[in-house]
This record gives sequence, C-alpha cells and structure tokens, in this order.
Amino acid sequence: MRNPLIKRLPRELKSEFGKYLVIFLFFLIVIGFVSGFLVSSASMKVTFGETFEKYNIEDGNFELFYEADEALIETLEKEDVTIYENYYIEKDTKDFESTLRMFKMREEVNLECVMEGEMPTDTNEIAIDRVYAQNNGVAVGDTLKVGFKEMEVTGFVALPDYSTMLSSPSDMMFDANMFGIGVVTEETFDSFGKGGFHYSYSWKYDEAPKDDAQAKEMADDLLEVLVDNAMVTEYIPEYCNMAIHFAGNDLGNDYMVMMVFLYIVVAIIAFIFAITTNNTIAKESTVIGTLRASGYSRGELLRHYMTMPVLVTLFSALVGNVLGYTCFRTVAENMYFASYSLTTYEVLWNADAFIKTTVVPVILVIVINYVILVSKLKLSPLKFLRRDLSKRQKKKAIRLNTKIGIMKRFRMRIIFQNMPNYIMIFVGIFFANVILLLGIAFPSLLNKYEDDIADNMICDYQYILKAPVDTEVEDAEKYCAGSLTYVAENGREEDATLFGIVADSEYIDIELADDEVYISDAFSEKYHISEGDTVELKEFGGKKYNFDVQGIYHYPSSLAVFMSQEHFNETFDYEADYYSGYFSNTEIEDIDEMYIATQITVSDMTKTSRQLIDSMGSMMDMMFGFGVVMFMLIIYLLSKIIIEKNAQSISMTKILGYTNTEIGGLYIMSTTIVVILSIIVTLPLVDQLMKYACVVMTSSFSGWFPYYVPTYAYVAVVSAGILSYAVIAWKQYGKVKKVPMDMALKNVE
Repeated sequence: MRNPLIKRLPRELKSEFGKYLVIFLFFLIVIGFVSGFLVSSASMKVTFGETFEKYNIEDGNFELFYEADEALIETLEKEDVTIYENYYIEKDTKDFESTLRMFKMREEVNLECVMEGEMPTDTNEIAIDRVYAQNNGVAVGDTLKVGFKEMEVTGFVALPDYSTMLSSPSDMMFDANMFGIGVVTEETFDSFGKGGFHYSYSWKYDEAPKDDAQAKEMADDLLEVLVDNAMVTEYIPEYCNMAIHFAGNDLGNDYMVMMVFLYIVVAIIAFIFAITTNNTIAKESTVIGTLRASGYSRGELLRHYMTMPVLVTLFSALVGNVLGYTCFRTVAENMYFASYSLTTYEVLWNADAFIKTTVVPVILVIVINYVILVSKLKLSPLKFLRRDLSKRQKKKAIRLNTKIGIMKRFRMRIIFQNMPNYIMIFVGIFFANVILLLGIAFPSLLNKYEDDIADNMICDYQYILKAPVDTEVEDAEKYCAGSLTYVAENGREEDATLFGIVADSEYIDIELADDEVYISDAFSEKYHISEGDTVELKEFGGKKYNFDVQGIYHYPSSLAVFMSQEHFNETFDYEADYYSGYFSNTEIEDIDEMYIATQITVSDMTKTSRQLIDSMGSMMDMMFGFGVVMFMLIIYLLSKIIIEKNAQSISMTKILGYTNTEIGGLYIMSTTIVVILSIIVTLPLVDQLMKYACVVMTSSFSGWFPYYVPTYAYVAVVSAGILSYAVIAWKQYGKVKKVPMDMALKNVE
C-alpha cells in the first residue's frame, strides 16, 4: 500500500516553494562552481604532470657570465648529465611597456606547445606566449616592434619551462603583463647581436633522480663542479624552479580551499534545513501526534520530514555537477589560463569530485537532519498533541528586571526563545563577512603594497652590470649587489638581495658600522628578525655568512640586506673599489646594453601586485557578490522561520490591538538587533582570521605582503550587510502583515 504521507510532499513543496527555490539555486551555484574548479584543475594537473615527459622538460638550468667552452662542457658531462644551449636575448617592446625574452626554437629540451597559429619559419617572425599576448592585446598576424626590429606574430605558444611567467628565480610573483616569452628562428636570433644576451644552459641527467631528495644531492654535486670551473650568475634545479612548478602547485592548493569552502556552506545549509524542519514539526505537532497515535512509526515520520531536504540537495548537486562540467568549468578554466601559460588539456571524468560535491553533501544533510529530527521525534504522541515539544520543561522563564520597558523586555524574550536560530544567524554572518571582506580588502591590500613600493623605491633606475663600466650621468651612484640564501627555521629557503652602499649615500639614508648591517622591514616582519639579532645567509656553494643586524630599514619590496661598500667588498673578496651597479634617478644611456645585466624600474618592483590584481580581480568581485547572496539567504531563511514560529503570538498581539508597525517593531526589530550586533561583533574575528590567512599566503611567496585593510572596507562590509538586511526586513514585514488574527483563536489549547 502506498504511503499516504507521500501526497503531502507536493503540497509542502508548493507551500514552501520560495524557500526551496532559494536553497536549490544557492546549492546549485556553490556545487556547480566548486565542481567546475575541481574538474578543470584536476584535468589540468594530470596534463601538467604529463608535460615533463611529453615536452622533455629540463632537470635544471644555469647561467654563466661568459660562454662555456668545450672543455667546461666536457667536464660537466662527466657528472652524467647532458648540457644543452638555451641562450636567450631580452629586449624591450616599443608598442607597449614590456620586456620580451627570446629563445631559438627548441629541438631537444623544453619543447614548445603551439596554442594558436604556427611557429615562425622566416626572418622577422616570432611566436609569443599566449597569456602575455592576451594581456597586451596582441593577436596572431599583428606586428610587434622588439628592440629595433618589426616582427610578425605567427602564433601563440606555451613553454613548459615557463608555465609561470617568472623572469628570475628570486621573483616573488610572476608577471605576464610586462614580461613575456618568444621563440624565433636561429637566423632571427643571431641578428639581434650580443645586447641583452644571456649564456643560459639546460641540463638533463643521464639517469633521472628517483625523488627530490636525490635530485638535490645530484644538483649540489653538479654545482660544486660548476662553481670550481666557471663564473655562475644563476643556478636552479628543476625541482625548485617555480617557473616550472608554481602553476602545478597552485592547481593542487585550490583543491583544499574549494573543499573547505563547500563543506562550510553545506553544513550551514544543512543546519538551516534542520531548523526549518524543526519549525515545521512545531507547526504540525498536533498532526504528528495524531499520526503517531494512529500507528505511524517514528521511522516513517523521520523519512517523511527528511525527504524534501534530501531531494532538494540531491537534485541541486546533480544539476550543479552537470553545469560544473560545462559552463562553470569554463569559468575556472579561464581563470587558470588567464594566469598561467598552461598547455592544452583534455577534460577528464573526476569521480572524486563527484563524490565530494554530490555524495558527501547529501550524506552531510542526511546526518545533520537525522540527528536533530531523531531527538525531536522521541517525544510521546501526547506531547505532540499538547504542543509540548520540550524534553525538559523550565520551571520559570528567565527573570527580567521590571525597570526595563515592556517593549524591550518583549524583544529580549523573543531573542531568548529563538536563540538557536539567532546563533545560526551569527555563524552565517561570520562566514559571509569573511567572503565580503576578502572580496573588498584583497585588492586594497595589493594597491597599498604597490603604492608603498613606488613611494619607497631606492631610485627611479637601478642598474646591475655584468662588469664595472663608468658613466657620465651626474646623479648615478655606484653600489655593490649580490644575492645570498636565507634558510628559515622551517627549512624554507629564500633569496635575499645584498646592497653594498657608499658612505653618505644620496639614495639610502643609513649610517653603517664596519661589520654591521641593516635589513629591510619586509625581511624583519616575515622572519621575525629584530635589531640586535644575527642573521645567517649562505651562497651557492654552501659557504655561510653571519651578519649582526644594526637596524631595520623601510624597504617593503623585498628581502634585502644593506651594508657598507667596504664591508661588502671585504666580505666577498673583491677589490676595494669594486662596484656592480648604479643607483640613478636619470636613465643611463651612455653604457652599452651588452654590459647591463638588469635594469630595474618601478614597474619591475610592482609586478607582484599588478599580476595578482589582473589574475584575481574578477574572482574577488565574484566573492563579494557571493558573500552578499550568502548573507541574504541565511538571514532570509532564518528570519522567515522566526516569523512563522511566532505566528500564533503575532496573531494574539493583533487581537490585543497592536498595529502591524508595532508588531514589526517587536519581532523584526529583535532580528535587526541580532543581525547588526552579529555584523559588528564578527568583524574583529574576521579581521584576525584574514590577518592569519595573509601571513600563511605570503609565507609561500618570496617577499612579504604587510597586512592592510582600509577603513572603508569595514564600512563597506557593514553597509552591505545592513542594506541587504533592509531588503529582507521589508519582505518579512509583509509576512507579519499577512498573519491573520483568527490563527490564535483556531489554535486555542
């Protein structure tokens, strides 16, 4: 015999259609968005792992000050490696501000993946990186002026050793706007001459290492041989080359973030379902009592009241997964491809994503609803008939001071009676505020960081030379530059830049003792190094140096160590008058490009914030919008439950002569007080959580982001919350007006 209770489900769906529609759409968007990210990132990660063999990615690369001769190559290859030339030339583009690093077309290692168009075949043709081209508005067939040459763009490529546009291993962030990669024919490459030329080499082991630990040992052994026989300017094994691995690591990091986000949202919605069902049981307590007295078991009623929440969750999860593999997947794909130079990939079925975005949310909803409903349905039929749904009757209500006005006491009673709902409102507002503040504050943090760097640049033009060369520019000031590695307590290694500055420097206002140094505030804050501490740094070969920190210098752009020029040259065994660069506020044009290793301007120093704004700006907007939607959904559903739960009391107050406005001042104002207090109270908690998240995030980058949230961000979060609630309060006031006066008379016990 068919269970008659099934007939109630369509009527319940119809009567509560607005509630279930809102929950369905919210679940669908969340699950579809998360599913799309998991599917696309997992598919890309599989493809990313295959690129190492498919495109024959190097085991490492190094750069020499001079071209390696045959004797050096033979010496290195005795270490069971094969050395490949990977020379490149860097030139500025003239159509827009950027630096283009050009390679000859690869034939043996780091092979190119053609994304669009074709490879160059003639002189003055070039294929460039896809992301770099998109960011600068370059299309296939366009003409690009590089250095002194007009070059036709024949296609877009992705280079596996530059899946992330890091121009140097010491960069704290990639930059696909002002730094790009291009490949040209050998004839075109040779025509650029030696200006901006770099003697870069790649190596492959004859027998690949088993793991990163063995790769480190092999790389260290090779480095020792290299340092003994050549002047090394750069050395980086494949396993720690972020230009190769950063994108792949990021694909994996997003997975856990998405999972945590999904389950927090699902848990909140599951509790809302449970509270909603609890409220339904309270409204239908006499019906439940009658059914229990008529022979219906607790299990039958339990299954009945769990059916709609489970069906809504299951249906929204299934539809969300379908959308995840279609439209939402392309959203995630576009975000990844807008940041990283990934090769083409194939969408793969992801059983793990299906389980986590469909099976787990359904189980979570079932478990939470089951626990709450089982507890409630244990009551006897008589208690349901009497509308006595409390397991333990309180002897008396909380005593309130009679000096408090009657309306205020009434509101306090409402808050105490609906405390579970208000606790859920508080929790929901907390998570909504996290999303809202992140969406507003993150771009502001990046903009502030960019402004700080621009305002605290040492000079407008900073040059690093391949060899000391004099200049006639009057405000050019000589300095020494170097790089050493700092090893943190957790074993993380990060490069720090060393500056040897002249006495009474016009650009760096520091008084330095003979054997003491200053460090940048970025260095100090990130690794908790204070004045008076000793900092230990090491060089490529493993030699270590200890420096006493005399003070902290405001230099937020990177980890830096400042010392006198004499101290620098003495420490690193240079001649007393040695220098390796110039500080200048005027561009130096009387030094040949072939002697200039690097030219640093404000655009080079702000690449981190610029790239993060470009790659994450749209996501932050989406997060802000999602935070508002989440806020409104939670407040709407729970405030609706409060009105419905107190419908009989509202009806009674109408009989006693209270107007709709006065009743709204009681029931809606009570919720208003809780909402506003929750918004204000959760903000400091959210701020601390954001600060911790910023530290964790920055610790994975080179450099340092000082935590900063502008005042207007807090104002915006509060304003968004209050304005959103105003819309909901107006909607709930309409429900108060619709409560009939005869409800209290119909339900007289």
